[in-house]
Amino acid sequence: MNPAIAGTASQESDVLHRPASEPRRRAQSTISSLILHLHPPRVPAAALRFSYTWGLGGVSALLVVTMAVTGVLLMFRYEPTVERAYISIRLLESQVPFGALVRGIHHWSANLLVITAFLHLVRVFVTGGFKAGRAANWLVGMGLLVLVLALNFTGYLLPWDQLAYWAITVSTSLIGYLPLVGEALSRLLLAGPQVGQGALSNFYALHVAVLPILVVVTLSYHFWRVRKDGGISQPEATDDEERVPRLDTIPHLVQREVAAGAVVLAGLLLWSMLIPTPLGEIANPMASPNPAKAAWYFAGLQELLLHMHPLAAMALVALVLAGLALLPYWDREAATVGLYFRSRTGRRAAILGTILAVDVVPLLVIADEFWVELPGLLPGWPALVSGGLLPLLVTLAGLAAVYGLVRLVARTNHDEAVLGLVTFLGVALAILTIVGVYFRGPNMALVLPF
Repeated sequence: MNPAIAGTASQESDVLHRPASEPRRRAQSTISSLILHLHPPRVPAAALRFSYTWGLGGVSALLVVTMAVTGVLLMFRYEPTVERAYISIRLLESQVPFGALVRGIHHWSANLLVITAFLHLVRVFVTGGFKAGRAANWLVGMGLLVLVLALNFTGYLLPWDQLAYWAITVSTSLIGYLPLVGEALSRLLLAGPQVGQGALSNFYALHVAVLPILVVVTLSYHFWRVRKDGGISQPEATDDEERVPRLDTIPHLVQREVAAGAVVLAGLLLWSMLIPTPLGEIANPMASPNPAKAAWYFAGLQELLLHMHPLAAMALVALVLAGLALLPYWDREAATVGLYFRSRTGRRAAILGTILAVDVVPLLVIADEFWVELPGLLPGWPALVSGGLLPLLVTLAGLAAVYGLVRLVARTNHDEAVLGLVTFLGVALAILTIVGVYFRGPNMALVLPF
């Protein structure tokens, strides 16, 4: 072949192949840049262990994306009016191809997100990830959990069935117990005195516009803070120790994230195909179910309201949340950052806190249900005192006793005793939620679920 012709053919071949490779390189560069905006370029090798993070932060972010995608698809068919909301869901599930599956993925992703976001905060707490300059991100994480609950809460009403209608009715009645602003806030949220078209419109706007924007902004800041703080918290190496080996984020961390994400999506898809998304009869304001329960993630609070005056219950929740927000100022020991349960003694404190909660909380629920009735024992006392202030003070004294018992029995220091106390509170919340969901029957009486 003529060399000139061969050279021309080679140049033409380069020209033909260059457009295919350059877009690919640009796409890879863009993706790599995005990943490195979310993660530090290099991460500690120990932080890549699945048993350290359990992938909870990444799974939660993936579930947010999954909810966004499926939520947009559902918006094409959903009609936010009391006349058409329920019918549009029925038509979506029966006439739209894969409509039931898309709704199922959206529904179960939202419920799973509550669990993974909560467990992510638990993981950060037990590894001391809120210390060493990370207090701001701990507060941001708590705010994200509140936003996740708000997303679930506002989305719960949209199917407009009996379960949703009365769960929101019960939940918004809890808001009304807030001092000073409760009644006004409840009316503002419902756009009136009860759940109706105004409430459905408000919840829809919050669910598809306001709250998603807040989640995206807050989540972006959360990721930025993690990157700015040097990535996932790890034990700080001393001068006498070897420096912790660090690995490139691409491909070591990314490969693990992709694999974990694939497993989560596959499990979510399978679950959504096998477990139908709940949808009862159309909402009927004139026929209240018995019992009328709040959404499962508020069942613990509803259970607490059965045992003390609403103002006392709200005060207790506010004090616990304030205590959690102040954890970075209570537990400052930087040497325990990145260590599960701080130490072996801390592990014993957590086990003791768990045992105390499992033993004491169910016993208190049963005692208050069948044996002890403070208003009846103190008939001359105001209900706010006998059913509210007194139980609140007894509860706070009990929490102080748990702290002292953990410190005495497990021989802990202050930080480890706080770990035991917070573990007690977390397990107590889980138990109250289980009792509220499974062990409350007609008239909210305590019953066996089988």
